[in-house]
Amino acid sequence: MSGSFSRSQTTRKPGVTATNGGVVAAQHALAAEAGAMILAAGGDAVDAAVAVSFAIGVLEPWMSGPMGGGAMMLWRADENKPYALHYGMRSSTSLDPSYYPLSGAGKASDLFPWEAVVEDRNVTGASSIAVPGTVAGAAEAHRRFGKLPWRELLQPAITHAKSGMQVDWYAALIIASAARELAKDKDAAALFLEDGQWPKIFGWTALADIRLDQSAHAATLERLADAGAKDFYSGDIGAALVRDVTDKGGFLTMEDMAGYRPEWQPPLHIPYNGASIWAVPTLTAGPTLSHAMTGWQEAITPAAAPGAKDFAAMAGAMRDAYEDRLTNMGDHESAKAPGCTTHFSIVDKHGNMVAMTQTLLSIFGSKTLSPSTGLMMNNGIMWFDPEPGKANSIAPGKRCLMNVCPVIGEKGEKRFALGASGGRKIMPAVGQIASFLLDYGMSMQDAIEAPRIDVSGGDTVVADERLSAEIMQALSARWPLATAQRIPFPYAFACPAGVLRDGTTNSGTTETFSPWGDGVAELRD
Repeated sequence: MSGSFSRSQTTRKPGVTATNGGVVAAQHALAAEAGAMILAAGGDAVDAAVAVSFAIGVLEPWMSGPMGGGAMMLWRADENKPYALHYGMRSSTSLDPSYYPLSGAGKASDLFPWEAVVEDRNVTGASSIAVPGTVAGAAEAHRRFGKLPWRELLQPAITHAKSGMQVDWYAALIIASAARELAKDKDAAALFLEDGQWPKIFGWTALADIRLDQSAHAATLERLADAGAKDFYSGDIGAALVRDVTDKGGFLTMEDMAGYRPEWQPPLHIPYNGASIWAVPTLTAGPTLSHAMTGWQEAITPAAAPGAKDFAAMAGAMRDAYEDRLTNMGDHESAKAPGCTTHFSIVDKHGNMVAMTQTLLSIFGSKTLSPSTGLMMNNGIMWFDPEPGKANSIAPGKRCLMNVCPVIGEKGEKRFALGASGGRKIMPAVGQIASFLLDYGMSMQDAIEAPRIDVSGGDTVVADERLSAEIMQALSARWPLATAQRIPFPYAFACPAGVLRDGTTNSGTTETFSPWGDGVAELRD
């Protein structure tokens, strides 16, 4: 339990409902509003997703951006069919594994307990940067399903970048948490720090208006809007990115960029207690979700709310699923460290849906900024084990294994798009919220607000302190148990965002304690 925080304070986030209109649920309200405006202009859910993707890269520059990667699940109402699109990062074909010798200093200190590498070359700095996929993923989804012009979809992001992200108390807290590492890169320090050392603060009055100078980011987005996504990979933007990464000592070539392709994959179908869930099948947490939910579904007893027996079944199945993942898939992310991922879910008035997750991996990615483009850079190389001879060992031209878990779910007349941020905490959150929706008939708001557990590797089960004594006793009787409070920072659990369609009524919301996240309805005349 967090000793200093109020025991009596309650927080609610009512979400939003729209009849015959679309809904966007995103981890930043302004990004959600950008997507809702695109829906109101006649855009498809995919058009709105493109707008949110680029806008949220400006508004949460430490979480995601054009230099990141991820995956999405889509539902096409006219076809009554799901689609899965993978746009994860990959290592450069020019990467030299010998550049990452083990230091002998024990385990690395960031997201993964790999053996530490000399100078943390796989964790921070340009040598940790992988080939990005977010722009290619957004462009491919738009090519196949978009209705509005690409250029129009980037305008909200351009407007926000020209204004500069406002540094409020939450932004100041996030910047402060990474200030030591940001100071090592002069360009990142110039954007986020004062005098190259001190975190920007939000000011001490409600009227303070401190903003980041994101003019270079705005110029890049304007170029991308006019020239199209191909410029990011084989044109002027791509050349600038390669030059900046090379100048700072990283591995990235124009061949890497020009050769990058997102991948449409057959969705992973997870039959579940008379319902269906679809996930991205490879190099994500989709297979782990399937393992866990298949393991617990027979033990679930549908009722008004899950009880001790249900949570014990969930915990046991998630432990088994993660043991398999950690053993056979090569992913060993620490459950204690925060990732820098964002998720948003969208449904339009026709019932088309997008669940889209994108990430830079660590918070602020590589803690490195491209001065020519104004973009924060990923640290995707940290996804690989630096010890040679393993399934997930660092190597050139290799795809990264991610913890993202966007899903589409369906039961009867109800369908939902759901996902979360939070590293290895993502899958347990997505699985439990899906169960709350399907097994207990909860609304999206109630399902996201309901207390949950986190079982994502290691011996300890982490339980929301609001769970009943009976549930706590059932869990502690079988496993080491820790309790945690849901607070704005740091997160003990993942940060979800979801939308639900029931007939022609759409609803959506985000994590209750996410200070920026919100559900926004399409505004219609």
